[in-house]
Amino acid sequence: MIIGTAGHIDHGKTALLKALTGQEGDRRREERLRGITIDLGYLYAALDGNELTGFIDMPGHERLVHNMLAGACGIDCVLLVIAADDGVMPQTREHLSIIELLGIRRALVALSKIDRVEPARVEEVRREIRDLLAPGALAEAPIFAVSSLTGDGIDALRDALLHEADQIEQRSDEGYFRLAIDRAFSVSGTGVVVTGTAFAGRVAVGDELMLSPGGRPVRVRGLHAQNCEAQQARAGQRVALNIAGDRLSVEDISRGDWLLHPALQADTRRIDIEFVLLPSEARALKHWTPVHVHLGAQDVTGRIALLEGECLAPGGHVHAQLLLNAPVHAVHGDRVVLRDQSAQRTLGGGRVLDPFAPPRNRHRQARLAQLRALSGESLEDILPALLSSALNGIEPAVLERQFNRPRHTWQLGDDALDITTRLGPRLFDRGTWDYLQQSLVAALGRFHEQQPDELGPDRDRLRRFALPQLERPVFIALLDQVLASGAVEASGPWLHLPGHRVRLSDEEEALKARLWPLIDSARYDPPWVRDLARELDVEEERIRLLLRKLARIGALQQVVKDLFYPETTIRQLAARILEMERQAGVIRAAAFRDQIQLGRKRSIQLLEHFDRIGFTRRFGNERKVRRDSALASETELR
Repeated sequence: MIIGTAGHIDHGKTALLKALTGQEGDRRREERLRGITIDLGYLYAALDGNELTGFIDMPGHERLVHNMLAGACGIDCVLLVIAADDGVMPQTREHLSIIELLGIRRALVALSKIDRVEPARVEEVRREIRDLLAPGALAEAPIFAVSSLTGDGIDALRDALLHEADQIEQRSDEGYFRLAIDRAFSVSGTGVVVTGTAFAGRVAVGDELMLSPGGRPVRVRGLHAQNCEAQQARAGQRVALNIAGDRLSVEDISRGDWLLHPALQADTRRIDIEFVLLPSEARALKHWTPVHVHLGAQDVTGRIALLEGECLAPGGHVHAQLLLNAPVHAVHGDRVVLRDQSAQRTLGGGRVLDPFAPPRNRHRQARLAQLRALSGESLEDILPALLSSALNGIEPAVLERQFNRPRHTWQLGDDALDITTRLGPRLFDRGTWDYLQQSLVAALGRFHEQQPDELGPDRDRLRRFALPQLERPVFIALLDQVLASGAVEASGPWLHLPGHRVRLSDEEEALKARLWPLIDSARYDPPWVRDLARELDVEEERIRLLLRKLARIGALQQVVKDLFYPETTIRQLAARILEMERQAGVIRAAAFRDQIQLGRKRSIQLLEHFDRIGFTRRFGNERKVRRDSALASETELR
């Protein structure tokens, strides 16, 4: 268990820890001279003589709240210290607000310095404390009247801390390792050492981690957990890590940096949160207000963009986006605390919903619906609603980073589909995927109605016509499934519904009967449109329209404008190209020209056509057959 002190300056936090543990908290020379805690202090004591408990002594001065926040981010239980002579003071209230904003739900109150006042004053302050705690989540926190000088109440407080240790649930270590760095220093003969609270996962000597932000790789050379040398550490412990990296020095590390498992490395400057403005604020919070953002041990500046309205009344709740001036690390559920631009008072705080917030369309209702879904606690609770609104699906790797949940720990229901695309796996809602398939088939039917003279569109034209909002890899995966089901058929590059065929009129059939022998008999050198028109004494445009229609139904292929080759001739040329590659290993334009006995210009036109339809791929002045092309497979089978 990690316990943190909180409370106003000079209310006896450090003295109380000394009475509980027998250890001095203020170890810095300036702290001893001034008699106040300036930065975080760390103590470890076996309260019951067995397991060590970690204590973080946090400063109480109003100008040092940023240090207090850096220490409070990882504690399990807070020890709120209120002096009997002063009673509740400004930093008492601010520290309590911060504790509640951080989601810390276990607290003990130490009513200190009772040796300085009469019993009536103790009871008066006790009532004051009850009134202070009553509106919040810590209303039932027990209050212990203590004196660090005489020892009164110390044993009872120590017993209560031990009871809290028994009640606290151990943090799950299923996630990837992440540690918020609050100190970095160099040890002679050892090297760089960082300390912090492990938020999640496990770490062991020899592990490779990332120093974030920036994503610098480091290796764990040694570690201490709860102030004891160990081979591994886990979530919920105070950890000191001896790390090494290429030219790594203490100057490269700052308070607020993170040590992360490589799977979590992804810096962000936009975070969507659910935000609560403290009721104690005197004025409403306006959209685009400059703020200090405290996340983990980080303190960065930025602005808060309200996603619902232009201002928020004190005590109000809203979805908001943080636009930060420096990169940070966050996962879903992390707590944030916001202070004003001058860092003099706490404004409010909340919970991270999406650490990778979209940069645009923040005000759209669909996005707000997603954020409402993200207000849930677990990935399993949230995912169904997320998937139902994700038309392009969701990458599992993004969810792993967003929720710090390795995929093997997910428990997905039957409504989640894992679809493989050319960019990797995507998760889809089954109902959404079925809807997309039905939409594609219905759109193809509309295309046939609008373009009855065409066999069908190619896949890119169909995507633009039917589902332009889909990313191309997702559309291709969708189309592959629809083709496999038989709901759509392909004739060459053209897609159409089963049974749909382009029909030639009687007049077109008669013209085809006259021109086809001229094209077919010419083998590798068919006549141009103008030559056919002159030979048959027919207008060029009529010939051109008929040839294009024959190309749409797969009887011809247009190599260049006004030059059409029969499908059978194209396959014969493809067979020659395959044979050339088998003999020479590559296809060269000069060798192809000699094979077909045509000029260089026509040979190049044909080779470039084969490049366009995906049969060959050019490398400089040479080409190779693409074995994954349909034409290559069909030609080799013949």
